[in-house]
Amino acid sequence: MSSSRSDSPAHKKDAVTSSDPLRPSDHIDGDNGAITQPRLGFVGWLRWGWRQLTSMRTAIILLLVLAIAAIPGSIFPQRMADPNGVTQWQADNPDLFPVLDAMDLFDVYLSPWFSAIYLLLFISLVGCVIPRVRHHLKALRARPPRTPARLQRLEDYRVAVRTPGETDADAEASRSIDVAQKQLKALGYRVERYDAASRAGRTYSVSAERGYWRETGNLLFHIALVGVLVTVGVGGSFAYTGQRVVVEGQTFVNTLLDYESMNRGRFVSDDALSPYSMTLDSFDVTYQTYGSAASGQAGDFSANMTVRENGETREASVRVNHPLDIAGNKVYLLGNGYAPTITVRNADDEVVYRNSVPFLPQDTALTSLGVIKVTDGMPEQLGIAAFFYPSAVKNDNGAFASAHGDLLAPLLTLRVYEGDLGIDDGTPKSVYVLDTDELTAIAGDGSETPSIELQPGETAELPGGRGSITFEDESPADATDFTQSVKRFASLQVHHDASAVWVLVFALLSLAGLMLALFIPRRRMWVKASVADGEVRLEYAGLARGEDPTLGGAVDDLVTGHARLLDAPSSATTRK
Repeated sequence: MSSSRSDSPAHKKDAVTSSDPLRPSDHIDGDNGAITQPRLGFVGWLRWGWRQLTSMRTAIILLLVLAIAAIPGSIFPQRMADPNGVTQWQADNPDLFPVLDAMDLFDVYLSPWFSAIYLLLFISLVGCVIPRVRHHLKALRARPPRTPARLQRLEDYRVAVRTPGETDADAEASRSIDVAQKQLKALGYRVERYDAASRAGRTYSVSAERGYWRETGNLLFHIALVGVLVTVGVGGSFAYTGQRVVVEGQTFVNTLLDYESMNRGRFVSDDALSPYSMTLDSFDVTYQTYGSAASGQAGDFSANMTVRENGETREASVRVNHPLDIAGNKVYLLGNGYAPTITVRNADDEVVYRNSVPFLPQDTALTSLGVIKVTDGMPEQLGIAAFFYPSAVKNDNGAFASAHGDLLAPLLTLRVYEGDLGIDDGTPKSVYVLDTDELTAIAGDGSETPSIELQPGETAELPGGRGSITFEDESPADATDFTQSVKRFASLQVHHDASAVWVLVFALLSLAGLMLALFIPRRRMWVKASVADGEVRLEYAGLARGEDPTLGGAVDDLVTGHARLLDAPSSATTRK
């Protein structure tokens, strides 16, 4: 029978490592290089995913992602707030608009991807807050921790030696802790007395802690943030926002049919709108005087309304940043402009079209673009692209421009087209866009007839004996200028959201919680008294949770105040 052994260094090392009782076989230096991890399984992976989702790190990341996801809502006009801006953006970018619209960039806050981020953030915050609330309530009911045996190990440590005089040293030590306990309690600390006896003698101590308002504020901030998310989410289901352009003299009735666009929450029924009406009596604009730095610019806008509600009539106005409150709704002024009154007659001198058409402003001088569509009463449908200049001036190149926003020299230029406007097949078309691809120009560019130019009160014949077009003068009979010759319009937004007050409440609570979390320190204090050689040895120490640069000063103040309360500042010496 034979045996073999290896005396190589590697063999000796493996043997020593394997037989070392202090090292398991799967240690990094062990002879078992493979580490077998347990299989999580389906439930284990779910538990791991839940812990990742409900971690504070994930909540912070989701909050950042939500803020980034909201950026497109500030870059691109939103249908909910500015439908006219969406229409204008579509007209200016016809090729790019379908791509961005498919990504819901014009309905960011109603898009599925924004809602998914919102919902994940809500779940993450709730999952973070609930365990922390339970832990915090348990900590509030718990007693302050016992006094450490070796306070001198703490960084902020002070010691004072006091001569008791004629009184018993033990009694003086106990009285010192009684005074410290009352002192700390007056400073807002939760206190607990811990006395102990040992071979070295009896020791008296008090343990104190405060700053739980810091964690309370932290939790209040997160709970309020959850409240904001819930309020916005639930409140948005009962909110609605609608837009309507109202021309001077027109009346708006708060019904679904009278809105030009409406975005309402899923729980807003057809009969949820409060009954009232508004008539735009006049629209006042003030302009900066000539000679000033802002000469010609508009200074203030006021839409003067007659409001009828619950059988009562009252006068009111809507101004920029001063919405009108009606039946729980807020009416905002989004924009304004001119609405020239156009009358079209056919060859038989019959009126086939008459309307005050809102023109979209293109610059600060209110050079405005409008579209007129005559669908009936003519041999073929007419489409008219018109420019309106409130104070027309002619440039060197022969083109017109407006020098001022007020009606000093109003001029209307029209390019007329005829053909199929493409609205008879039921396809929705914007009233502010005229597609001329399938139309034939009969006046203006692309035709043998120049563009039609009209001032208020003037009429021009349509080419080929098709009829006439009139730019109506809306001035009163005693007017001496053009300042009242063209009606104005106001673009109004009606918004209803009963949750706005609660959003404000939760926002203020979150701010209060943040202030508590930032400015209230979390700290613990201890005072211990022991007797040695007939003297009372007083030890003071403090410990902060996190960074607290004022802790040392707080311990010094505790020592000074304690000595003053003991009425023996001259008999104590303090050393660090």
